[in-house]
Amino acid sequence: MKSLVVKDNALVNASYDLDLVEQRLVLLAIVEARESGKGINANDPLVIHAESYINQFKVHRNTAYQALKDACKYLFARQFSYQEEKDNGTVRNVTSRWVSQIAYNDNEASVDLIFAPAVVPFITRLEERFTKYELEQVSNLKSAYAIRLYELLIQWRSIGKTPVIRLDEFRKKVGVLDNEYLRMAHLKERVIDLAIKQINEHTDITMTYEQHKTGRIITGFSFKFKQKQSIPTERTEKAALKDLNTIDMFHKLTEKQLDMFSSKLGDLAAVQAMAHVGEDMKPFVARLRSMLMDAEQQKVLLPYLKEVGYNAA
Repeated sequence: MKSLVVKDNALVNASYDLDLVEQRLVLLAIVEARESGKGINANDPLVIHAESYINQFKVHRNTAYQALKDACKYLFARQFSYQEEKDNGTVRNVTSRWVSQIAYNDNEASVDLIFAPAVVPFITRLEERFTKYELEQVSNLKSAYAIRLYELLIQWRSIGKTPVIRLDEFRKKVGVLDNEYLRMAHLKERVIDLAIKQINEHTDITMTYEQHKTGRIITGFSFKFKQKQSIPTERTEKAALKDLNTIDMFHKLTEKQLDMFSSKLGDLAAVQAMAHVGEDMKPFVARLRSMLMDAEQQKVLLPYLKEVGYNAA
């Protein structure tokens, strides 16, 4: 089972400066809540074991223990800020902690973490605007900036490019502090170029960027990216040959199958690329359900149906 990270786009776009270990700890907590079925609330702790950190991020055991202890010291003081629109149309600027409680358990080599009340809705509100990605995609990223940039990019997965992001806004979104990398050459070298190199090498996308100027001054950046072509394995090649033999067949699904497989398809990164710009999860899954009922459109989804467990036999 692939570990899926889900964040509301308001949280993805929030300004914060978590370091690498702290970001990884938050991501593991999100995955733990989803995979255990326990869910996230502002009262009950989530438990993240050092063993999970070691296996996911391929770090030495002693390094993991010390990193998690340090993260517990500093994560409690970390804050993030975001904007939300009130019922009367005015904009509210909010600042919140990430966690309301955190503890490291020496004997168990684990972390108990309770997300702050303001964070909980962002992570659990899955029927609204969201970003999903497999944790595996960022497991080998060694730069906190690379993780943040990857998250920012995949909000735009369906079109493969971002709008122009103002320089000051970009710095906040990737977690560059006000007193860091004030020279553009340093920002490019130590933040942007470093992040792009890691993303292109270790994730499922390749990306480039363009700088935008007002006069002679760089005032913003935009990014383009595309999905990497996966390398076929012997198993997937055989599956592809089988699909060629069945692609012209229409598979009539029961109502229960339509509900189940449209939901599962919506969790696949490759299928999410079919979403319309700004399309929320609920209408997207409903559209996938309709596609499964149409002979021609079902052909497009058939390879992905097999991936989520559908057996035509």
